[in-house]
Amino acid sequence: MDSHRAERISEALREELGELIAYELSDPRIHDAAVTEVLVSPDKRHAQVRLHFHGTGKQEQEETIQALDRARHFLRRQLAGRLNLFRVPELHFEPDLSSADSARMERLLKRIRRGRPRDASETA
Repeated sequence: MDSHRAERISEALREELGELIAYELSDPRIHDAAVTEVLVSPDKRHAQVRLHFHGTGKQEQEETIQALDRARHFLRRQLAGRLNLFRVPELHFEPDLSSADSARMERLLKRIRRGRPRDASETA
């Protein structure tokens, strides 16, 4: 179908889910998580919601994903009321591994820069 429509749906879902998770869910098992990306399937029946966790451990991440899985029906009902969609996709939550990889890459680059000797022009 139209890839531009899928992108618009993904962006609308990302914005609304980010707001719902951050401000409207009162579950204490949901730790500090931000929605980084929503990937909608071509038939628009499923959406993978990728989450970035700010300074939480692996156990807290798994606990948050389990809590969001349990709240998935509530979230779909809220999305149906907020968005004008024919069908609200089924939500599947997963950690955003690319953000963890990029943070790891930044640390490695920083270590490389520290180990590199300075040029003679910089010291003079």
